[in-house]
Amino acid sequence: MASIERTAYPRFKPTPSTQELLDLYTPTAEELAFAQQVTRSSAHLFTLIVLLKAFQRLGYFPQLAEVPVAIVRHLRGCLRLGDDVALGYDEPRTLYRHYRAIRTHLQVIAYGREARHRAIHAVYEAAQTMDNPADLINVALETLIKERYELPAFSTLDRLVRRVRTLVNHHFFLTVFHRLSAADRERFDALLTADPRLRRSVYNRLKQLPKRPTLTHLQEWLEHLAWLMSLGEVDTPLVGLPSIKRKHFAAEAKALDAAEMKDFTAPKRYTLVLCLIQRMRTQTRDQLAEMFIKRMNTLEQHAKDELARLRVQHQEKTVQLVSLLADVVTICEQPSPDDEVGRRIKDLVTKRGTPSQLREDCEAIAAYNSDQYHPLLWRYYRSHRSTLFRLLHALTFASTTQDQSLMIALDVLRFLEGRRGEWITEPVNLSFASERWQRTVCRTQEGELLLNRRHFEACVFWHLAAELKSGDICIDGSEAYADYREQLLSWEECEPLVANYCQELGFPTTAEECVGQLRTWLDNTARQVDALYPTNGQLVIDEKGKPSLKRTPAPAPRPSTKLLEAAVLSRMPERNLLDVLANVDYYTRWTRHFGPLSGSDPKLDRATERYLLTTFAHGCNLGPMQAARHMRGAVSAHTLSFVNRRHVSAQKLNAALRDIINLYYRFPLPRLWGAGKTAAADGTKYELYDQNLLAEYHIRYGGYGGIAYHHVADNYVLTLRGQRDRLKLAQLVESRVQGSDRELGLEGKVVEVGRGFE
Repeated sequence: MASIERTAYPRFKPTPSTQELLDLYTPTAEELAFAQQVTRSSAHLFTLIVLLKAFQRLGYFPQLAEVPVAIVRHLRGCLRLGDDVALGYDEPRTLYRHYRAIRTHLQVIAYGREARHRAIHAVYEAAQTMDNPADLINVALETLIKERYELPAFSTLDRLVRRVRTLVNHHFFLTVFHRLSAADRERFDALLTADPRLRRSVYNRLKQLPKRPTLTHLQEWLEHLAWLMSLGEVDTPLVGLPSIKRKHFAAEAKALDAAEMKDFTAPKRYTLVLCLIQRMRTQTRDQLAEMFIKRMNTLEQHAKDELARLRVQHQEKTVQLVSLLADVVTICEQPSPDDEVGRRIKDLVTKRGTPSQLREDCEAIAAYNSDQYHPLLWRYYRSHRSTLFRLLHALTFASTTQDQSLMIALDVLRFLEGRRGEWITEPVNLSFASERWQRTVCRTQEGELLLNRRHFEACVFWHLAAELKSGDICIDGSEAYADYREQLLSWEECEPLVANYCQELGFPTTAEECVGQLRTWLDNTARQVDALYPTNGQLVIDEKGKPSLKRTPAPAPRPSTKLLEAAVLSRMPERNLLDVLANVDYYTRWTRHFGPLSGSDPKLDRATERYLLTTFAHGCNLGPMQAARHMRGAVSAHTLSFVNRRHVSAQKLNAALRDIINLYYRFPLPRLWGAGKTAAADGTKYELYDQNLLAEYHIRYGGYGGIAYHHVADNYVLTLRGQRDRLKLAQLVESRVQGSDRELGLEGKVVEVGRGFE
């Protein structure tokens, strides 16, 4: 059964606020007149009003015992009734008669066969692209509310969605199954067969992760892509299966091992394996492109470092050439015949070296003094040449612009792969290359334009990496480096949404007015910034126009700040991190987003406890083994690993994070820090093991890891003195101190322990 907390199924809040009681549960004069016409006694009037306001809020009739006490008291006060007036009916037929009266008054149709038919039709259409039961239940709710039908019980919707979802998925599974031949089925069954010696199946190789972008790992990953392609055709059997379904099935297959996959029926098993193979092919192409870009960046950095080293090494040679030039100038200043001057200069040059050697030294020094590191790239590219050509053949590149010059150069590069000569005489369009690269590649001999083959290869691969990053080049069968135009909505789909979108953002609906508004906005902002610059003591613009920010000195804490800190600490009980997580989950229910990939309720014993322990283990970077060892048998490492692998994903973590942020934003305290209209980028370094494609060395943080950047609003993070103060305030927000939280404006208690407050 799907979790009701993950859906939009309306429910009562346990403790509605005073403002919610006034806005949502206060009866109007028209509603009071309606109730007085239907009822004859105060008890029936009171009960009818409670049912009416509950139905308006929920869309269905709840049990009277489920109505929160705060709502009952509020309505009792609105009707000016005493506690002696009971809530309820003596006869069930009176209850049903009032049900009909309320439906007629609100023009709502009771849930029946027609409503069920409409809900089934809507869920069936949505299930073609959606798979999460909670999302499908929300579709059914939206349809019923839009058509003004009474909502059924949640269990009714859950059974309806499960039947329709199973029917749709089973149809997809059978369609894929019938497209497979007997040989295909045997080949995929072999993937799930464990090797008796290794006790592992080839299925584990499908879920292999890339390592650091070294040359060796790039070669291994090219072999991995070749192995994935050798598994046979997978696109044809999956024709007609929506992309979202494929991703969901692939994620489900990736979370399972070979033994668990064998428990499925054959149609579902083969469909999941095919989706996983196709998904891993796509991700492998993305990872190869990422490795290629990082390798080219590394080669470029090596060339720059070599240029810096050669500058130091050729200082003596520079002095010699300058001395030679000074001697030549001295000879030219002497009053001698031109033939005598020429003879003496020639003798001087001959003594210092051959003319060709001196010319090469001059060219090298000119290159070193002009940051021309491109000629040095070849010596580092040479060891990568064969691997990069394998990459060129393994991936299919295409241009996303009208400029096809680089694609033509790639075709020339493939044609010249086996050539070993130094020069290329065939004409090649180098309009894609920068001016420095063109000077490096091109040479003119006896009026004929020649291209240096080695520099030409390095130039093409260098620009290929650059245009992959910019999106001007895409990779067929990729996702991160796919053609972005195919991932955009068509104008026919966007046009009906433009007016509403512009209205919400306050933009004009025409292009001319929108550009004019933006230009006026930028001009006004520029004038304000220019007017404030003389009084700005932090921003400095030097003579070259380069802006820089001065470090803001930390102000000395005021005595009132110390008194406030002492008052906070005196009222704050000591809590450990697990208590904080548990109490925050009690008020926010952020763990409701975790669960199986199927979207159903977890079948774990004490599921919330498992989720909290898993969050603690991985959030503190302990990992399953260390966390289980220090918890002394409270939970096993297998359980922590299983929950993290099968019940937690990045999307679910982001959903939990959004809940906490949105609830925290409702507090009055963040409004004292800012308006939420200014944001900055905040970077955080996370430790990653070295053999990871995402791990990079960052000079600022001084080590390998991953840098995560967050957009932080001015009302988002409270700057305190260190992590200790952050944790202390987190404990204060979470602890619900009696009598003190309202004074500080912290009536709701939501916090996420981490770098900042969210």
